[in-house]
Amino acid sequence: MKILAFTDLHANIIAYEKLKKKVKKFKPDIIFCLGDVSFFEQYLEQVLRKLNELKKPVFIIHGNHETDTILKKLCQRYPYLIFAHNKVTSVGPYTIIAHGGGGFYTQGKSAKDKDFERLIKNNKKKLRGKLILLTHAPPRKTKLDHISWAGHVGCESYAEFIRKYKPVIALSGHLHENFRKQQKKGKTIICNPGPEGMVFSI
Repeated sequence: MKILAFTDLHANIIAYEKLKKKVKKFKPDIIFCLGDVSFFEQYLEQVLRKLNELKKPVFIIHGNHETDTILKKLCQRYPYLIFAHNKVTSVGPYTIIAHGGGGFYTQGKSAKDKDFERLIKNNKKKLRGKLILLTHAPPRKTKLDHISWAGHVGCESYAEFIRKYKPVIALSGHLHENFRKQQKKGKTIICNPGPEGMVFSI
């Protein structure tokens, strides 16, 4: 499956046009949007309309610039947009685990996301096949969650999921400093694709 993933678009029309060109050139089967498509919900519906015009299924989660309730409601107006937050979805041989929101995670218990852990606990039987993890915040102690002035600020719950379930790919955003960074953790590709997007064949 060929995927185009992007994050933190923040209503940037230049970045959107580059995404549009990638859709035309690479013809992805599916698009993953990892949150923060708007700037505190300004121009949110206009951006969603543009994403729908790509005419590819777009799995979308909210970031810290949108609320899940508003984004979910707006996505229902567009046939190609799939609000995926807090869901486990099968697409052929792949299982997509999606969880939006979140921000900067500190130490100890604060580095955990209980809602995500509850999602996994309630859907263990569905975690089969090739797993794809979509989150807005990055997993902890990776290249994706480190910033110079604060150290590692990612989510430990996401990191634990990657260690235990070994998804094929784990995509996240949030930290603009780490756009387009990626690494491998075991067999898992971990990546922040940035607003202009990156294409993966998995």
